Amino acid sequence: MKKNNPFRGAGTALVTPFLSDGSIDFKALSALVKSQIEGKTDFLCVLGTTAETPCLSQDEQQAVMNCVREVNQGRLPLLLGLGGNCTANVCERIQHTDLTGFDGILVVAPYYNKPSQEGLYQHYRTVCETSPLPVVIYNVPGRTGVNIEAATTLRIATDCPNAVAVKEASGNVAQIEKIILGAPEGFEVLCGDDGLAFTLCTLGAKGVISVVSNAYPVAFADLTHAAIAGETEKAREIHRQLHDCYPLLFCDGNPAGMKSLLHVLGRAENVLRLPLVPVSAATYAGLEKYVATHPELH
Repeated sequence: MKKNNPFRGAGTALVTPFLSDGSIDFKALSALVKSQIEGKTDFLCVLGTTAETPCLSQDEQQAVMNCVREVNQGRLPLLLGLGGNCTANVCERIQHTDLTGFDGILVVAPYYNKPSQEGLYQHYRTVCETSPLPVVIYNVPGRTGVNIEAATTLRIATDCPNAVAVKEASGNVAQIEKIILGAPEGFEVLCGDDGLAFTLCTLGAKGVISVVSNAYPVAFADLTHAAIAGETEKAREIHRQLHDCYPLLFCDGNPAGMKSLLHVLGRAENVLRLPLVPVSAATYAGLEKYVATHPELH
């Protein structure tokens, strides 16, 4: 029996806004969380890739967690990024992190050391045995250097009762559809690529963890909900409104594109931490044009 999975529908992978001096902008972060709550977002992902988590100290990560918890007040389910490439270290962090107010953990595939499929299975099985909360697997081979194959994801889903979902960002639609078709009851697929949200939700994915919804929570939630509900025409219309934004968000890397879009919208400074840098002038101009020509989205 799977533990209750609160991570369905439209999820937002929150950015970490910074002030011009590079410190965390908690005012902007609080406003961002409020905009998600007041929009149609179903859950929030905290300290994931989009949050620039590797460039945040442990104290800063704790401060971000505290800020989101305080603003959220239990209104939306919270998914906490707690991955790493050493199984023992991930388990130690789970055991020593105050998970109060969080409803699950997002565990990225171990990166750099490129484990085998058996190594990936053993990693997630050990993490699931340690975690008191539901676990969402995160497959993003473009960042980790290793792909969690469909058979491995399904093996984890079958053997680990608290493995409740996979955030699939492989871009491999055939692989993802195998997971959708073969998943045990209670295990869901969450799309990890904004541009594939329409496609995967119409194929049976039950949600998305989105970047663009930092800026457009209502529109992206409407797209996701319509696609899941089989309202294909409505979902397609919103998908096409957002379609031109996606390459601008990701061509110079994530979250550089989103930081620029939030800056264009007047919601955050366009500041990242090295080794990430702001988008090119051409990309920024493209985002300005996109915002000007899509007033219906904001």
